Amino acid sequence: MIPLVHDFTGERVLVFGGGPVGARKARRFAREADVVVVSPTFEGDSYGDSQRVRAAPDPADVSDWLDRFDPALAVAATDSTEVNEAIERAADQRGILSNRADRSGARDPGHVVVPATVRDDPVVAAVSTGANSPVLSRHLRQELESTISGAGGMAELTGSLREELDEFDSQTRRTALRAVVDSDAVWKALDTESANAHQVAIDVIADATGDSL
Repeated sequence: MIPLVHDFTGERVLVFGGGPVGARKARRFAREADVVVVSPTFEGDSYGDSQRVRAAPDPADVSDWLDRFDPALAVAATDSTEVNEAIERAADQRGILSNRADRSGARDPGHVVVPATVRDDPVVAAVSTGANSPVLSRHLRQELESTISGAGGMAELTGSLREELDEFDSQTRRTALRAVVDSDAVWKALDTESANAHQVAIDVIADATGDSL
């Protein structure tokens, strides 16, 4: 499998199953997508900003639900293997991506594994074990949390600096931005939410390239 980052803004995700796994999937995708959760029962209000439809589809009904909502992704998170298989099969027939929460290991083409993710927007780091070991994915996600702490601020800072460095040649820009990312002083300024982080970066660039902005 090849990992990709997919923007679900404006897309619909249809989640079958209202248990803890379905709720977790709904919360994850509701960050961007229009999420509909179909289940006979729901546990609390832990489904994010999603629409909940109280129903208990059987395998013969699944195709109608997919036709009704036309999702970009169908999530099979019910406690019925037969229903989950029907979701997977109907999604394949319609060219819709599918994610089966009850299956581990290898996936067929068109099937999606949802990785464990860590965010410091706009930075997103993800790790997947190919659905073989969710517990390992969670462990590695926790390890990554400290690694990318503050990376969001650095991404925004270097993004703005790229525009300011537009007049310089590509090699100078690379040298300048690499010096900023490698600078403990810049990271410290970002970590303390210092208003002068930009100026610290400018000083680092001047030292690294001999040029000033």
